[in-house]
Amino acid sequence: MKSNSILRSAALLATFALAAPVFAKPVTKTLQLSQNAKFGKVTLQTGAYRLSIDGSKVTVQKGKDQIAEAEGRWEERAMKSDYNSVLIDADGQVKEVRFAGEKRVFVLSE
Repeated sequence: MKSNSILRSAALLATFALAAPVFAKPVTKTLQLSQNAKFGKVTLQTGAYRLSIDGSKVTVQKGKDQIAEAEGRWEERAMKSDYNSVLIDADGQVKEVRFAGEKRVFVLSE
């Protein structure tokens, strides 16, 4: 009888653990670009943008308009970033987005 109760509790706990990412809030940050950069298929001009990362999808807004979106993944780094920034390759493509005070970065898919 006791083992049935433990098994049910473990199954319930596992269900909640798997459902937790569904309830996670999107990460929303403001980012200042000091140079033009390609974000997905869209070239962004210098200026302030609002990023919203929900799971593996990131959207970019300028004011109230959504102007770009891309896919990516979260990765951990050894050190926390000192400020919000982007890593841009030689072709001007955004490779990753770093956030102030966080070790995790959002790496955009190729």
